[in-house]
Amino acid sequence: MNTKTAEAVELLQALIATPSLSRDEARTGDLLHAFLAEHGAAPERLHNNVWARAEGFDPRRPTLLLNSHHDTVRPAASYTRDPFAPAVEGDRLYGLGSNDAGASVVALAETFLTFRRRKLPFNLILALSAEEECMGEHGMRALLPALGRIDMALVGEPTGMQAATGERGLVVLDCTARGKSGHAARGEGINALYIALDDIARLRAFRFERESPLLGPIGIAVTQIEAGTQHNVVPDVCRFVVDVRTTDAYTNEETVGILRAALRSEAVPRSTRIRAAAVGDDHPLVRAAAAIGRSTFVSPTTSDRTLMPFPSLKMGPGESARSHAADEYVLRSEIDSAITLYEQYIEQLANLYA
Repeated sequence: MNTKTAEAVELLQALIATPSLSRDEARTGDLLHAFLAEHGAAPERLHNNVWARAEGFDPRRPTLLLNSHHDTVRPAASYTRDPFAPAVEGDRLYGLGSNDAGASVVALAETFLTFRRRKLPFNLILALSAEEECMGEHGMRALLPALGRIDMALVGEPTGMQAATGERGLVVLDCTARGKSGHAARGEGINALYIALDDIARLRAFRFERESPLLGPIGIAVTQIEAGTQHNVVPDVCRFVVDVRTTDAYTNEETVGILRAALRSEAVPRSTRIRAAAVGDDHPLVRAAAAIGRSTFVSPTTSDRTLMPFPSLKMGPGESARSHAADEYVLRSEIDSAITLYEQYIEQLANLYA
């Protein structure tokens, strides 16, 4: 391993050994702040988010954000090894958060340190954020306003260092159909379950007028239903849950409004903040990825990218299938390759903005 990779792997081992479950990442925040400070990067902190600006920051230039997250999910019950004990076996580095998204954190940190004193046609900010796994209020939602204007972002998540140009958003609707109770034997009342079933049939057949060129049609799935108190009473209430995978063809608020208008049942969104993200092939973020031989795809998973109201690309070391799985690992060679590719990416992006 070269010096940068060795340093990145050492930092990742320290992160793995320091539990950082979502909303409890203070100690990994301390580690990352100290690491950047030791390299003279003058890091700043908000809650458990750590960030730094490259030298020569000029508000007249566009700003590129390098972002990944240092929080983790809880370890799966089926772990066969200590999730907080970093273990190297051959090329594999085992440990909770190694793949999602510690490898991206350390590779982006090394990349930022490489470029932070170089003259670029854009400003550079590194943000290592918290609470990504729970979309918490003290993670990227709190950090973005503190960073000022951002024009584009490179988000580190395990994609095999391929370029995810899009990901769908998510709206969960809690729906309630209301009827009138009565005796089932006499056919009394208004059956709320039947109202719900009619609405579910509408949802199964529903098609939106517009479709995203990149993300395709909006996905709708009814995933839960609950009604009735006993066999001989017509239910006056039926509740069901709808999972809506949104696209950039409509805002989340527009999507909710259209579905509400189509249903007899009440439909209340739990949140509308998890938005779809899509960036076109003509954007410099995508063109730079193509220039270093990266293929593009639509990601099936969501990330903090959905909170970013500016063009963004998701690309990082590791594989998505290892995320949240027992005995999570990343390859040290993947980290080494990621550092090289990230550096090539920044250089290509700089050429496009020169």
